[in-house]
Amino acid sequence: MSKRPRGWERCLPQSLLGRLTLLMVAGVMLTQLAGNYIWASQRRAESEVEVANAAQQLGHSAASAVRFFLSLPPNYRPLIIQQFGEMGGTRFFVSLNRAPVAAESIGPQPLADIALGTVQSTLHADLPNNRNVRVAFVWPEQLVVADDGTRLSALPESRVRQIVLAKPAPVLLMQVEMEPGHWLYLATLMPSPYFLDSGKLFTRDHLLLHALSLLAVVMLSIPVVRWTTRPLAALSEAATAFGNGERMPALPETGSREFVNTARAFGAMRERIGRYIDDRERLFVSISHDLRTPIMRLKLRAELLDDDTLRAEFHEDIDELEMMVKGALQCVKDSDIHETPTEIRLDAFLARMVRGAQLAGHEVSFSPTGLSVTAKPLALKRAIGNLLENALHYGERAQIAVRAVGTSIRIAVRDHGPGVPEDALAQLFEPYVRLEHGRKQNSSGMGLGLGIARGIAQAHGGQLLLQNAEGGGFCATLVLPNASAVGGAG
Repeated sequence: MSKRPRGWERCLPQSLLGRLTLLMVAGVMLTQLAGNYIWASQRRAESEVEVANAAQQLGHSAASAVRFFLSLPPNYRPLIIQQFGEMGGTRFFVSLNRAPVAAESIGPQPLADIALGTVQSTLHADLPNNRNVRVAFVWPEQLVVADDGTRLSALPESRVRQIVLAKPAPVLLMQVEMEPGHWLYLATLMPSPYFLDSGKLFTRDHLLLHALSLLAVVMLSIPVVRWTTRPLAALSEAATAFGNGERMPALPETGSREFVNTARAFGAMRERIGRYIDDRERLFVSISHDLRTPIMRLKLRAELLDDDTLRAEFHEDIDELEMMVKGALQCVKDSDIHETPTEIRLDAFLARMVRGAQLAGHEVSFSPTGLSVTAKPLALKRAIGNLLENALHYGERAQIAVRAVGTSIRIAVRDHGPGVPEDALAQLFEPYVRLEHGRKQNSSGMGLGLGIARGIAQAHGGQLLLQNAEGGGFCATLVLPNASAVGGAG
């Protein structure tokens, strides 16, 4: 019995080509992810150092600007700011407000948090009297530049050119309280405006590079894997054709060393099996010819009997013997009895078997049911005969019961022996396996009967069920499919 694949195995491609391609693509993806993660980790560490240094420099510059405005009289400060604007501005966008402006922060970002912490600590260290300082990163479209609610977009381009780029970058906003009711507003960009992108694991360029790498691997691996697996496909086709009895030319001994060795071994095996089949065919022809003569003599001698009833029984037994010999030879020849399935009336069919067992002195009971089944007569007789023989050998007396269940016919043969240990039931179908009780009751048996019966049942599309019967004994049930079983049961 083939082992059923696990859940995750059913998700894998079934072909070797698909599995090797999937393995190569997965390997490339894992390598890229690991390499990208290592690169991003190193880049992130470098970025943290760069951002901290840049933020410290910005903090010192901002502290110098604050000290410069602190040195001016309050009424001169707006004039200086206006002059800075007319001159094109400085590194900072500067304004004065009566209160700190509400800032909508860009949210928590590791690099942004490092920069903000460094700027704030630098301002506190450089400015006297431990002044009130507020810092934040704000996106340009959300940046408010005055306490009256004026936004960055409302100002002329000449005043904001130092903090506005074609691609938006976070603006560093610093607000320092110089005197009560006087707040200096400073806004600028980091030296590397897009520093937040440093160390990201996935960027557009990286994803494009990974996609191109995967595409190249797939385009190169599929032809290589297909070239590698093509000889295996040829070997599979040759094995299938040989199993079906078709003649095929020898496999080409080209390709990898492993395949060449396999092709040679397969060719040698095919030749050995061919010679064995030819020898067996000649043996079957000889046996068939040798048995035909004594069977014909028995038929001629049966014609000399005066008793019509006895002569008819002899003819019936000889015909059955001839069919059994032909069936046995055919069964050994190609593991199947070439009979045409016919409708069998089970009452008459089983009654003859029961009557034969009773004439031999055995106790067998059977109750007619009027059911029929479509099957091969000789094969079915062999299967039931094996079950009945086992029941009589190991259980002294037997019962045969027939019933229809759904679209199947169940023929149960029960004995009244000691039964079989539950842990030994699975071994009964194995050839040459016999339990201790069976060897004592029938020392000449070979342990093949149940296996043969199961093979016949499976050839009919059915099965053979074994179980210990309630109340003692052993029960073997032959289950055969039959489309008319429901109607027959009614």
